[in-house]
Amino acid sequence: MTDTLTTSGAAAASDTAATSAPAGLRARLTAPGASGRPRWVFWAGLAVAVLLVFAVAPAVLSDFRLSQLARYFCFALVATGIGLAWGRGGMLTLGQGVYFGIGAYAMAMHLKMADAQGRGGPDALPDFMQIAGMRELPGYWAPFASPGFALAVILLVPALFAFGFGYLVFNRKVKGAYFAILSQALAAAAAIFLVSRADLGGSNGLNRFTGFFGFALNDPANRLMLYFITGGVLVAVVLLVRQLMFSRFGELLVAVRDQEERVRFLGYDPALVKSFAYAVAAFAAGLGGALFVPVVGIISPSAIGIAPSIAFLIGVAIGGRATLLGPVLGAIGVAWAQVTFAEAYPSQWTYLQGVLFIVVVGFLPGGLASLFALRRRRATTDTEETR
Repeated sequence: MTDTLTTSGAAAASDTAATSAPAGLRARLTAPGASGRPRWVFWAGLAVAVLLVFAVAPAVLSDFRLSQLARYFCFALVATGIGLAWGRGGMLTLGQGVYFGIGAYAMAMHLKMADAQGRGGPDALPDFMQIAGMRELPGYWAPFASPGFALAVILLVPALFAFGFGYLVFNRKVKGAYFAILSQALAAAAAIFLVSRADLGGSNGLNRFTGFFGFALNDPANRLMLYFITGGVLVAVVLLVRQLMFSRFGELLVAVRDQEERVRFLGYDPALVKSFAYAVAAFAAGLGGALFVPVVGIISPSAIGIAPSIAFLIGVAIGGRATLLGPVLGAIGVAWAQVTFAEAYPSQWTYLQGVLFIVVVGFLPGGLASLFALRRRRATTDTEETR
């Protein structure tokens, strides 16, 4: 594959030399995987974002608004992974709520165990189990008393489960709408399973957490620390996804999306490539779910079913799935709009969300981020016409 790419690059270079240098430069800048902007623009934008998140927001926002913003960051983590899998890989992921739920329930189980042991010793049951009349702790709950085990589940299980599920599906050349339906069915099955499990809180889920790895959640200083942790994890995941997007793997992922059979002919396994991207998206969703629990204070089956999974996708589509920061900004914007408009129009918000999604997909398929690309393209065209 390397030799092939090298040969193709040499041929492209020859063709470029045969035409004109400016035209070849424009072709390279607008090629798939290229941003078309100087590298410093991204780092400058990232520096401004970090300044706003870690300095400006804590100085001007109340504790309540900071907590809300941290909640939006959790959704943005999920959207960042979807941007890689859907925007670059062409995988319409309608079931990210599953991986969000795995991370969330793993964190919630550890927090519940820590709270119970802090109140009544190592043999104490979580409060909801005592209320339900349970007399013995289920065996699979016991390991979650260890913070190391809980973190290992959060970091590994969503990615490994997604990789295994993805490879089984992609290896059978399932893609497009069929993959979307399968992933959505997985989310529905997970929500139904959790509702039926009284030892996981049933339809009420898990809530009323008092501590977070030894820190009291009702302390404003600790809430601020949790906000900084969530923002830092989001920045780290964005950088990870950027590295994958603009690496050789990102180019290969785009090639699989556009010409899967040609990539297979060149000796690569497209199922492995797509499964890895899908696993990275699940990893980001698991982190988002794990941080959502201490930030919001509750996790229930209603937060991981079909509707939340579609809501994640709507934010990515509106922001711009093919860009790096579009999914992040789209997820934060949609979550903010949901809180803002739902307070004033609680029964109409769902319809407004659906109309917004239809309008963007129908008339602006590249999302709001494509407006900037269109403006830049028009400016370039105007410049060329004036020469």
